[in-house]
Amino acid sequence: MELQIPVGLKGKQELTVAFEDTAANYGSGLVEVFATPAMIALMEKTCLVSVLSCLPDGFGTVGTLVDVAHSKATPVGMKVVCESTLAEVDRRRLVFEVVASDEKGEIGRGRHERFVIDVKKFMEKL
Repeated sequence: MELQIPVGLKGKQELTVAFEDTAANYGSGLVEVFATPAMIALMEKTCLVSVLSCLPDGFGTVGTLVDVAHSKATPVGMKVVCESTLAEVDRRRLVFEVVASDEKGEIGRGRHERFVIDVKKFMEKL
């Protein structure tokens, strides 16, 4: 299988922080601010969605590595935008640069790797 996913491909997703997205709800902290696990989930979703249209039918991607810093807190009600750029394609390994920002500026950045899978074969191996 030859992948046709161009390096430099961009992705963008956004959300408005709700209580469900907070550290207090996730159990990753005690305060009602955007949780690091929620930020990482938004980053993963941004990368996933950015490449879906480039994949053959029956294929998807799974996250395999996350290396990010969460540098600022974001309160409930504020919008968060994540942008991704596909930095490297190594056969079925995809490496993304990700940046998350709220209405006041950058809140996190890093790298995320995903691996292209044949969904049926992947599930059969479980």
